[in-house]
Order: sequence, then structure tokens, then C-alpha cells
Amino acid sequence: MINDFFPADPDAVQPVVHQDERTLSMVFDMSSVQSRMRRADPVALELDYTRTMMGFLLVEPDPAAILMIGLGGGSLAKYCHKHLPSADITVVEINPHVIALRDAFFVPRDDARFRVVLGDGAVHVARTARRHDVLLVDGFNLDGQPDALCTPAFYRACCAALSERGVLVVNLHAEEPACSELIDRIDEVFDGDIRVARADAGGNRIVFAGCSARLADCAAHFGERWAALPEVHKRTLRTSASRVARSAAWRAPAFSAMAG
Repeated sequence: MINDFFPADPDAVQPVVHQDERTLSMVFDMSSVQSRMRRADPVALELDYTRTMMGFLLVEPDPAAILMIGLGGGSLAKYCHKHLPSADITVVEINPHVIALRDAFFVPRDDARFRVVLGDGAVHVARTARRHDVLLVDGFNLDGQPDALCTPAFYRACCAALSERGVLVVNLHAEEPACSELIDRIDEVFDGDIRVARADAGGNRIVFAGCSARLADCAAHFGERWAALPEVHKRTLRTSASRVARSAAWRAPAFSAMAG
């Protein structure tokens, strides 16, 4: 039984690091990979779902403040730190053993615009007084998604923590019926201004939820938004663009061009 090897608290499990010639991976058990880093390019987004989550750039390409729930190997944190230099970034991670591995995964040191905080993500979101342009929820433990990051109250707190131009991005397990139930909860809180993209690899669905009809505006002006993105972001998003189109996440014909 797994409880014979891991502590009773799923948020305190010590992750295991696996290394091969090309990548470094973080796992809690052998059933799933929590994070994977390309050793030759530590900032590159190796896992498919992380590239899909960066779709928020089409809604908010120049965020001033980003809040991330869940550090893992720091894939999203590293990418945003390097390629969004104007953003102030806070990452909240509940597991101290995960934070202890930040140097192994080349997560940047804390500085004036970047910090990793040990704490409960749900509590942090509920208590923050700051309004964020992007809120990324990618918090998982040994048991999967913590209940505290899945409640209607949590999603309402996420909405309240966003600026008027803000966008929420949530990584969900695609297992049904739980996934659809969580999507419905987010949809209700954000009055239907959501889009859902399925990642081809890893069994993930990525939910984008906006304030002030931001996602509907993105769909209506997709061509202009895509053209304005820096090339580095276009390279990142092209790998997930055709999936987003097939899932009707944006309902914009221009997405088909991104896959080419």
C-alpha cells in the first residue's frame, strides 16, 4: 500500500527526481510526472499542458502581476520570469520538499519581482489584497488535485483576486465526471466567460476564465492578438494551437494557422 511508503499528509510527500540524458523529472509516485525539464534548455516548456496554459498570453500579453499556485519543477515560473520581464511573480507552494528542489530545476532566486512562498494556495488566494492580471492554478499532490483548490469558494476567491483585465488558468485532470463538474463550477463563477482546451499528452484540460468578457474579446480579435505576440511566445503556443481550435476553446479560425 502506498501509505506504507509515504506520509499521511499528501502535501508533505517528498518528491523523487529522475534524470536521463535529456531531461530531469519530478514525480510523487510512478503513475504520473509532476514536472519535466529539458536539461539543455531549462526554461523551455517540456510538458504539453504547460505550453497550453501559456495561452493566457493571447488574453493578457503583458501582465503586471502574476500569481501561481503550485511550483513543481518551476516550468511556468521560469518561463514567465525570463520572457515576461515586466511581471511581478509570486509562486505559492505548500510542500517544503518541492521548494527544496528549486535549485536542481534552476528556479530563479527570489528577488524584487520574483518570489516563492511556502504556504497553502487556497488560503493565500482568499487573503491576498493584491489584484493579479494572471492567476495560474497548477496545484497537485500525491492524491491529485487538493479539495481546497476545487471548491466554489476557491474559484470565487480567484475571481476576486483578479484585476479587471485578469485571467484565471486552471490545470485539471481530464478524468470524468470530476473534470466536467469542476469546469461547471468555474463557468458559474465567471458567468460563462470560459474556454477549455484539452492537452494531447498527459490527460489534462486547461480552463481559461476571464473578467469583463476578456475571452470573448480575444476570440473576436484573435488575428490581431496573435500578430502582436513576440516570436518566442508564438513558438511556444504553436504546439498547442490546433488542439485549442479543435476543442472550440476560442472559436477563432485563425488558430488553425498557428499549427503550421
